[in-house]
Amino acid sequence: MGRLRHRNLVQLRGYCRRKGELLLVYDYMPNGSLDKILYGSMRPNLNWFQRIRIIRGVACGLLYLHEEWEQVVLHRDIKPANVLLDANLNGKLGDFGLARLYDHGSNPQTTNLVGTIGYLAPELLRSGKATTSSDVFSFGAFMLEVACGRRPMEPGGIDLVDRVIECWKKGSILDAGDPRLEGIFSEEQMELILKLGFVCSHPNPAIRPSMRQVMQYLDGDAKFPDISPDSNVMGAFTESNEASDTTAKDSSLFESSSSQTVRSSSRNFPKLRIQV
Repeated sequence: MGRLRHRNLVQLRGYCRRKGELLLVYDYMPNGSLDKILYGSMRPNLNWFQRIRIIRGVACGLLYLHEEWEQVVLHRDIKPANVLLDANLNGKLGDFGLARLYDHGSNPQTTNLVGTIGYLAPELLRSGKATTSSDVFSFGAFMLEVACGRRPMEPGGIDLVDRVIECWKKGSILDAGDPRLEGIFSEEQMELILKLGFVCSHPNPAIRPSMRQVMQYLDGDAKFPDISPDSNVMGAFTESNEASDTTAKDSSLFESSSSQTVRSSSRNFPKLRIQV
């Protein structure tokens, strides 16, 4: 794990085993973990552009782990507590204590159930076998959590993905977004994140995209299928297994320009120009 090198991964510097306990040493991240900020008392909280930059950064790091390193790396515990923020609030995926490696083209041999409730793919509960698809499920839950400012599961409350579906069916999917954003976000970006998070965290692993497809959707290199919560999602996502087969009609939603125009949601907020 110490040989992993990517700008969106926390660099592992060393480890220590003591009395059956594994201690990992990483680079210092001055802003701590994402969950501490997402659910803390910091005012103002993360704005929309900071959130989508974190989402894209974690997606980029996960693509590297799944497809671009010399072996496949399964993280197995993707959640805000394991995403650390540097001085510029860039997200870096860390805590590889549960990670497992296997060769490209082979099958993972992990059969023990590990992870965090709310981020575990349903098939893991049946077989205990982690795959890149189960990582994608966790990432989908992570995306929804960052966009909505709510945990996947809360005692006595509706599950987050059910909340998104409920708003979607009412024709007001943007209402699922974090109210602390006060409607200041790109409607197009928010809708994509919510729908992509729904598909990534779908209970059927055959429907979930790969992380390469996720990056293509985020970067505007592929057009996200036109789906509804009642439509045949399977058909929309299995007509083409490779998102690269579809040509994007629009430029990237997440281009790294020095400024972007924010459209408010249904609330009557004026257009703003925010430097990022």
